[in-house]
Amino acid sequence: MALAVLSLAQLMDILDSTIVNIALPSAQRDLGFPADYRQWVLTGYALAFGSLLLLGGRLSDFFGRKRLFLIGVGGFAVASAFGGAAWDFTTLLAARIAQGAFAAMLAPAALSLLSVTFADDAKERGRAFGIFGAISGAGGALGLLLGGVLTQGLSWRWCLYVNLIIAAVAFAGGMAFLRDGDRPERVRPDIAGTVTVVLGLIGIVYGLGTAETHGWNDIRTLGPVIAGIALIAVFVLIERRTKHPLLPLRVILDRVRGAAYLSLGISGIGMFAVFLFLTYYLENTLGFTPLQTGVAFLPMIGSVMVGAVFSGAVLLPRIGPRPLVPAGCVLSAIGMAILTGIHADSSYAGAVLPALLVAGIGFGLIFGPVQNAATSGVRPHDAGVASALVTTAQQIGGSIGTAVFSSLATTATTKYLSTQPTTITEATLAGYHLVFWIAAAVFLGSATLAALLLRSGPLRLPVDSDAEPAAAK
Repeated sequence: MALAVLSLAQLMDILDSTIVNIALPSAQRDLGFPADYRQWVLTGYALAFGSLLLLGGRLSDFFGRKRLFLIGVGGFAVASAFGGAAWDFTTLLAARIAQGAFAAMLAPAALSLLSVTFADDAKERGRAFGIFGAISGAGGALGLLLGGVLTQGLSWRWCLYVNLIIAAVAFAGGMAFLRDGDRPERVRPDIAGTVTVVLGLIGIVYGLGTAETHGWNDIRTLGPVIAGIALIAVFVLIERRTKHPLLPLRVILDRVRGAAYLSLGISGIGMFAVFLFLTYYLENTLGFTPLQTGVAFLPMIGSVMVGAVFSGAVLLPRIGPRPLVPAGCVLSAIGMAILTGIHADSSYAGAVLPALLVAGIGFGLIFGPVQNAATSGVRPHDAGVASALVTTAQQIGGSIGTAVFSSLATTATTKYLSTQPTTITEATLAGYHLVFWIAAAVFLGSATLAALLLRSGPLRLPVDSDAEPAAAK
């Protein structure tokens, strides 16, 4: 029951990353705001979510994972209600920022609760993380489907109101079935580290979010990104010296966990290409409706779940993540390569479906094992911040993918139009092809790093004391 509650909350969080994309055009027409404001509905959420994740993870360690989970679920529901009832752009943006802030409490608390709940049995832990990873990998595609159903059948507002139903069930289930475990003594908070990392992550996410609008050479893009990277470097120096750091460096310096975070970040970059550019292709080139586009992603949802659950429950406890994650990345790369064959007259069954099935299995082999590895062998009072880093890696990876791929696709399309006689459709497809080739290369790079850095053999279970596990030294 605890697994069901945590998976439901994770689903709500992941759904929101794509369901609002489908609702945006309708929301713009209804509320009457300019087209260039639309990106801020997405960027506002990403800024709050990405910048506050580490703080949310540490708060769950210090003040209780169950408490932060319930606050996150309840706050997310209230913010969703305000967003659904929005009467102008400012209200909608404020609601999205609030959603991001409460999601930053919810996401790490849920993953750390999963880690400490399934800490004693490697097989059960693998099965639990397989299911949780399936939700993480397939939730975005499910959001496209649900967004299409709700926007066409009811209203764009229900893309936000639906969270009230999910949150009510998750909150009641959390109260009944979740157990917090012991909490360490409260210590003086790391104020300097918190301020530095929050500002650094805001700078990076904000700068990357404006790259498509302003270009990579614009100071409005480069300035925030450079300042953010510099602040992250200062943050690392602070964490090395403070007595009670926000992010103990032992969490990321462990070889397995460090490789897991790196794999998640790089895979997040590649995954972006599937959801965004394949959605563009299905709707703008093949003429699918939002609902048909969502249905088109269903086979991938099924293959993600099969890959994640099978790898987590059967393979991971026996062989560990080292063979699984590289294999998943290679399959994902093959899926991206298949998508480079799409054309204006291609059929869904012949050109898109095979890629979705192959990439879906690959995503399933990546997410369950990597999320498990990212919280393996961690001290109990570091579980929250270790879990927060999982989502932070995905968030930063997605932001990089959004900025880089959108910019590359636009540049390639423009260049194709200027160098040869062609149609807009053919030039646009040339941009898509470039994106999918680069995404394939990104996944192959992730496969190489995972194969080199991950250890062979089964994962360590989380340690149950403050003693550093011998295998981590």
